[in-house]
Amino acid sequence: MLEVKGLKKIFTSGFLPRTRIKAVDDVSFHIEKGETLGIVGESGSGKSTLGQCILRLIEPTAGKIIFNGIELTALDNKALNNIRPCMQMIFQDPDSSLDPKMTIGQSIAEPLKLKGNNREAVKSRVLELIRQVGLSPEHVNRFPYQLSGGQNQRAVIARALALKPVFIVADEPTASLDISVQAQILNLLRHLKEKYALTMLFISHDLELIKHMCDRVAVIYRGKIVETGKIEDIFHSPLHPYTQLLLAEEADSEVNVSEIKKTLRTTCPYYQECLLRSEICLTKTPELKELKNQLVACHHVLEKSTQQPYQDRYAGKTGVTSDQLVA
Repeated sequence: MLEVKGLKKIFTSGFLPRTRIKAVDDVSFHIEKGETLGIVGESGSGKSTLGQCILRLIEPTAGKIIFNGIELTALDNKALNNIRPCMQMIFQDPDSSLDPKMTIGQSIAEPLKLKGNNREAVKSRVLELIRQVGLSPEHVNRFPYQLSGGQNQRAVIARALALKPVFIVADEPTASLDISVQAQILNLLRHLKEKYALTMLFISHDLELIKHMCDRVAVIYRGKIVETGKIEDIFHSPLHPYTQLLLAEEADSEVNVSEIKKTLRTTCPYYQECLLRSEICLTKTPELKELKNQLVACHHVLEKSTQQPYQDRYAGKTGVTSDQLVA
C-alpha cells in the first residue's frame, strides 16, 4: 500500500552560514495492505517528522512516497486533496488536536462537511462514530475542556475515521495519557484496525507498545533507519547495536554536544555511542542489508548463531570478541 524511497527532510535555520538539520535522512521502507509497521526510536530521532512527511503535512526535501501506486510527492495540492480522505493522522496530544471553540460533534463533523455531505448524513455519521470509539451521544455537544484526555483522544480517532480512510499514521497516540487509559486506547485502535481492515504506521518510543501493536518494526536513529524486521525477530534476536541497546533498556537520551563535534566526519549515525565501532564506521556509510529475516545497517553484524546476549554485553558483564563480528 505504501512505499517510501530515499525520503529526506532537512530543516535550515539562521542566517549565512545556515544551520542544516537532517531530521529524516534517506529513509526507505514499505507497508503491505492490512499491516501495522512500527517506527521506534528515542526522542528527536525523526519519527514524527517522518510520519508528517509521508502525509505531506510537512514537505519532504527529497525522495518518493508512493501510495497505492500513486506518487504523492509528484501531486499538486488539488490532486493531493482528492487523496487525503484515504490517509489520516492521529497526533500525540488530543487537547491540541481539537479546536477548543468547537464541540466534539462539530470537530468530528468538520471533514464530513468539507466533503459536501448533507446535514442529515453528517449527523448520522457523527453519532455512528461516537459510539464506535466508546463515547456516548451526550458527548457530542461538549467541549474538549469538559472531557478527559482519554475521551478527547477517542474523539480525535473518530474524526480521523470520519472519511473512511484506509491508511492511518498514529503518532504516539497514548503518549500524553494516563497509564490506566493507554491500554483502552490501544485496544480501541486494534479493534478498529481489524473492523475496517486499516493499514497503519504506528510511531512510538515505547518498545512494549510496538510489540503489542505491530507486525513489523523499523528502528530509527538520528533520522536513519538502522534495522527492520518482524516483531518476533527484532525482539528475539536484535542485530544492530542500537536496537540491542534499546532492548537492554540502557539507552541514554542525553546528547553530548562536545562529543558530537569531535565526530562530525562520522558516516554512521550511531558511531559515538556504539561499543562495536571501528575505522570503517568513519569512512563508509553502512547500508541496510539483509541477514536472514531482518535488514540491518551495520558494518559489524553479529551472527545469530554466535550472538552473545545483548543484555549481558550492554550491562558490561562480558566483552565482545573479534570472532563474533562479521563484516
